[in-house]
Order: sequence, then structure tokens, then C-alpha cells
Amino acid sequence: MSFSDRIAGWRERLRHRWMYRHGDGTETASSATTAAAAANKGGGGWRIGGLSGALNRPGMGGLLRRGLIAILIIILLYYPIGMFLVSKVDDNPDFAPAAADMTKGGSEAVAYAVSLIDREVNDNNWTANDPFFLPGSLLDNMPNYQQGVMSALARFGFELTDQLGRTRGSSEADPDLQRAAGLLQYPGNVWIWNPSVSLAPRASSESQYREARKRLLAYNVRLAAGSANYDIRADNLLATIERFAADLGSSSALIDRHLADKAGSLFDSEADDVFYLTKGKLYGYYMVLKGLGADFAPIIKERNLQKPWNEMMESFRKAAFLDPWVVSNGTPDAQFQPNHLATQGFYLLRARTQLREISNILLK
Repeated sequence: MSFSDRIAGWRERLRHRWMYRHGDGTETASSATTAAAAANKGGGGWRIGGLSGALNRPGMGGLLRRGLIAILIIILLYYPIGMFLVSKVDDNPDFAPAAADMTKGGSEAVAYAVSLIDREVNDNNWTANDPFFLPGSLLDNMPNYQQGVMSALARFGFELTDQLGRTRGSSEADPDLQRAAGLLQYPGNVWIWNPSVSLAPRASSESQYREARKRLLAYNVRLAAGSANYDIRADNLLATIERFAADLGSSSALIDRHLADKAGSLFDSEADDVFYLTKGKLYGYYMVLKGLGADFAPIIKERNLQKPWNEMMESFRKAAFLDPWVVSNGTPDAQFQPNHLATQGFYLLRARTQLREISNILLK
């Protein structure tokens, strides 16, 4: 064989190999698919084309892969979208008791408490005890805010039982108020089942708060009918606001401790927890004090307390409605990084001081 014949043979073999590798339009659809999959695979993982081919491959394996990817996509979207839809820090300044919760001849402060419980537990959904499979379990601002509101209502429940709902300290406590005060003290993070505590179901936080609401409603109905006590006296108002002031003192201590430990931290994941817990408590007291202002209007007028009372309410309003986009815990003398806890603490202490001023006037 001549040298030119050998060259021609090599050229023909190379042409056939090239056609075999890249296809000449005559191979079957099956071999083309296999070739495409082989071309897409490489470099340590499936490329997009390879993944698409694997997902479109017939049989149970392809169905399983498609199902797993669909579940993964749903999980990735479920929590962030769910958190966005669920989250609501409801600090409406114009909130007022619902008409169904108002009882003519009853206490307006009790009506505020009843409506606040209904709003946070039923309308907004209680999130502080959401289990892991609900998107609310990843929230922190709303749960802390709700627990702060309930903390203020629990304190008011005690004052109703010990002071306002009794003719004198030696008289019998009202059974509805006594039961409601205990139910409002129930922890806010209890779900119906916690295997680390007990395998048996437990009463959830919201079920306890709903029962407390029923008790308060029943008390207000009996009060309107004249079969319950609500003693509108200066010493009762004095004792109530003194207890509120003492509770706010504990909140100011919580803020002070956090400032001492964490002020100046660039990333402080606990600052917003303290802020919203305190915000909820201030909002709860603001609403209850609105009702007490109406209930004790004759005492406030008699003692010429209208101006200091309004100033105190304005301080509560400013403290309760602080609403930063991100809670920052900069150093108190920082130039560029604000400290929202310090600002909140200022208004809280101002409101507390004004509560003390009102109590001093009531003492005279």
C-alpha cells in the first residue's frame, strides 16, 4: 500500500470517529439523549442539562427525585413567606374595646383587657408557643411583644382581684377575677404537647387566656347587674398605679442590665427581644390606663389630676409606639449607631416618674 493510500485510510477513520462522537443526524433519539447526558456530566457534579435529564428520566427514580426537589422548594418558601404573613406587632394607638366586649355599667378597663386578649389570641394568633412546623416558630419580635402585653394584663388581673374588685381588703375575692388572674399568669410558650415534659397533652397558652377572657367578661356582666364589686376609691387607684410603677421598675432594670452587658455590640440578637417585650408591656399598660382613666374620672377630676394624668398618658404613648426598623444597641454616647433601648428606657422612666407623681397627689 502506498503512502498516499495510508493517509487516505487514516483520514477516513478519523472522519468516522468524529461522526460517532458528535452525531451526523442519523443516530437514534436514545443514543442522542445518552450523548447529551454524557456531555452535560462532568467536573464534579451534574450541570443544569444533566439535572433536567435526570428529572425527566422515566421510572420511579425520576419521580422520586422530582418529588424531593418539589418538597425542598416548598420548605424553602414556606418559612419566609409564612413568617412575612404571620408577623404583626399590633400597636394600634386608636385601639378600643369591641362593642361586644363593652358592658354598660361595667368597667371600661376590664373591657380593654378583654378586647386585647381577643385581639392577640384570636385575631392575630398567639405565636409565642408555635411548634417548629409553623412559620411563627422562627419569629421573635411578635412573640415577645405579645408576651409583654399579656404580662401587663396579668398584673392588672392581680390588681382587680386584690384591690379594685373588693370592697375592702378583708372582703372575699371575686371568684371570676381570682380565676382570671391565675390564668393570665400561665406561661406564654406552652403548646398542647411537649414530649420533653410529658407525653400527655397539656393546656395550651391560648386556651388558658381564652378562659381568662371569659371570666373577665362574666365579671363585667355581673358588675353591670350589680352583683359584683368595683370599688372606685382614691386609695384603690393609688395602690393600682403603685403596682404598675413597681412592675415598670423591673423592666427598666432589665434594660439597664442589657445595656451594661451588650451596649456597643454591632450584632446583638437579644436587643430586639428586650425591646419588644418592654414595648408590649408599655402598650398593655397604656390601654389599661385608658380604661382606668374613664372608670376613675370622678376621682381624677376631684383631685385635679387631669393635667398630670394626660402628661403621664402621653409619656406612655411615646414609649409604647417607638418602632425602629432594626433595633440597635449602640453605646449610649455613640455618634452614628443609635441605642433604641436607651431611648425606650428614658420614656419608660419618665412615665414611671409621672405615675409616682400622681400617686403622691392621691396621698394628700
